[in-house]
Amino acid sequence: MAGERILLIESDPDVSDVIARQTLQPLGYRVDIVSETGSAIRQIVQSPPDLILTALSLPDLSGKDLLVAFQSQNLDVPIIVLAPKGHEPEVIQAFRLGAHDYLLWPARDAEIVAAVERALRRVRERRERERLDAQLRRLNEELQRRVRDLSTLLALGKAVLSVTDQRLLFQRILDAALQVGEANIAWMLLQEEKSKAYLLAAHKNLPAAWAKKLNQPLDDGLSQFVIASGETLVIHGAALQRFKVASLGKAAAIVPVKVQKEVIGVLSVVRTAEKPFEQAEQHLLEAIADYASISLVNAQLFRAFEKAAELAQQGERRQAELRLSLRKTVSEAIQTALYPLELVLKEQVGPLTEEQRRALRLVESSLRKLQPLIEQTLPASDATSGASTS
Repeated sequence: MAGERILLIESDPDVSDVIARQTLQPLGYRVDIVSETGSAIRQIVQSPPDLILTALSLPDLSGKDLLVAFQSQNLDVPIIVLAPKGHEPEVIQAFRLGAHDYLLWPARDAEIVAAVERALRRVRERRERERLDAQLRRLNEELQRRVRDLSTLLALGKAVLSVTDQRLLFQRILDAALQVGEANIAWMLLQEEKSKAYLLAAHKNLPAAWAKKLNQPLDDGLSQFVIASGETLVIHGAALQRFKVASLGKAAAIVPVKVQKEVIGVLSVVRTAEKPFEQAEQHLLEAIADYASISLVNAQLFRAFEKAAELAQQGERRQAELRLSLRKTVSEAIQTALYPLELVLKEQVGPLTEEQRRALRLVESSLRKLQPLIEQTLPASDATSGASTS
């Protein structure tokens, strides 16, 4: 691969010229030449090359000692040793000290290129494995993050359906927003029904100067744009500096909470680090805002249900009271009519003819038949319960 850097440690300029200028540099390799080991070791420590070619015979330090020095630095760079023909035992010893390949000098151009290519092929393969390993780690981390985010959304969905304490639910919503947005601060504004003003309904980690605005209007400088547009706003860096939110962090995401097309609230998160919110994170925050909207609609429906139930109970009480009043009135009227009728039938006010007596007995019988009809219409237990709830 053209452009790879090779360090050649060789004191003989003729050998260096053959290897570097005549053989490797024309193929595109960058070859640095040093003639003494001290400079070579410093250069390797500061900027490790892709490959090292070193002579075993050097004036200031033997090649074997040089290999020992490389081992002490935990050097992960392939080494090709150069040895004169007839010095094969030294080459074997060099292999024991960590050399990867060798060239017996003099060597042909093709032999030099072949040895270099063998060594660099291993370097490329190792780097490719490292690249793939790093990519796999990143993908695994991203997968774990997505699973965590989906688990957070699932838990929030269950909370929306089961948690009736709205303040606790708001805290769950903000916790979820902080997690999926990898943010540091979160708050939520909600529209008040009467004034239509947007009040601070809940927050996480807001500074005291902002937190004291709980249940009051809060102007953060950005929510007004989201309320007007109904669209999510993500902003960071220099663009954020114009707004009050810049005092909290360096990146912000403001998401509308909507019922149909009406913006009834705003969910905001801020990062202290200047790391812009990605599109995937924006979508997750919008999903959380949807859950907030569902929770608010559920709360409205619950209040409406409670009110309807209360009105129904009031209606039942009024009906029971009416039935009780009717029973009492009719019963009193029957008793009022029966008393003088009994006096007349007993002839305490004067004698009766047989025809008059039959007529009065018929009236008395009809009045007495009304009493059980009233008791069937309103049983005593119903009358009692109606009286107790009144």
